[in-house]
Amino acid sequence: MSNSPVEQSSAEHSVGVIKPKTIHFDQPLELICGKTLQQYELIYETYGELNADRSNAILICHALSGDHHAAGYYSEGDSKAGWWDSCIGPGKPVDTNHFFVVSLNNLGGCGGSTGPNTINPETGKLYGPDFPIVTVKDWVESQARLADKLNIQTWAAVVGGSLGGMQALTWSLSYPERLKHAVVIASTPKLTAQNIAFNEISRKAITSDPAFHEGHYYDHNTVPVKGLMLARMIGHITYLSDEAMGEKFGRDLKSNEFNFGYGVEFEVESYLNYQGKRFSKTFDANTYLLMTRVLDYFDPAADSKGSLEKALEKSTCGYLVVSFSTDWRFSPERSEQLVSAMVKAGKPVSYAEIDSPFGHDAFLIPTERYMAIFSAYMGRIAEEVGAKKEVNSNAC
Repeated sequence: MSNSPVEQSSAEHSVGVIKPKTIHFDQPLELICGKTLQQYELIYETYGELNADRSNAILICHALSGDHHAAGYYSEGDSKAGWWDSCIGPGKPVDTNHFFVVSLNNLGGCGGSTGPNTINPETGKLYGPDFPIVTVKDWVESQARLADKLNIQTWAAVVGGSLGGMQALTWSLSYPERLKHAVVIASTPKLTAQNIAFNEISRKAITSDPAFHEGHYYDHNTVPVKGLMLARMIGHITYLSDEAMGEKFGRDLKSNEFNFGYGVEFEVESYLNYQGKRFSKTFDANTYLLMTRVLDYFDPAADSKGSLEKALEKSTCGYLVVSFSTDWRFSPERSEQLVSAMVKAGKPVSYAEIDSPFGHDAFLIPTERYMAIFSAYMGRIAEEVGAKKEVNSNAC
């Protein structure tokens, strides 16, 4: 099968124009860090229709820089689809002809849910750096409360890539009775020292920016643009494979000769600078710090004396685990470690390592074999929960 992206751009395969919704929660949320959010809001989107017995619901969990806008468009003239539009929609792996799909922006995000760039009701000012550190477990707890509000008792599947896959895995351990399947893509059972080191360098890039002001940059009407740019550039390098960068840029120069200076001369430099500048205009620096710490702290085996196999004993769902050959951020070996623990724990698991040149970002790119495996597994879920039957028009 080809490693080239699959074309899926026609309107018939899109969920179309969608509108986000927001739910307010008054029930206090006690966080793992010991602090409590007395109230909070979650912004989310839905695609497809909920069937009569409410059994066809899918939860989509986003990665570090993701948000609730996973598919579709915000207007007819909108040219930018949701971040996982390649996988969500009619005829796509998460087929909205069969499933009711929920995608939210997690607590601490900067897409509309309660986070550093929202108002702290206790002070009347933006939370900023005072927003508490959250964990994947905290996110799953808030997601379970969202499911309660939507009157969804059981997810047909919880699906996510990268940090999203960590949430899917945690769902299977924290609420084993509330999901039938967990789809864990390009993820890991915990970060390596190298991964934590990359995150620390990114954080230092942000906190060392004079415009950071110890996280209170809102009060100074400024943004740590340079730091956030550097953090994104560092991260972006880890998301791409050497093969992909070589094929895309090689050693190409912006001009035909060396300038013998320290400005941007190579095409790869230009690309990283562009990505960094664009990101700094749309993402919040305090959220970036928080998200990287969420990644660092993730370790579902910690409560089981370091035994992932023992931690998995409580799960009751089926698993699909997918890795990508050139992903060196969360390598196939990390997925294989997870799968091995699942097998030893006697859990039903399907595993595929996809040959792809796109590195960690491969989970966002609809290559043929990836789509075939993802679609086949989700199709099996649809049949299992009766989701291929006519759905209920009275969706949430």
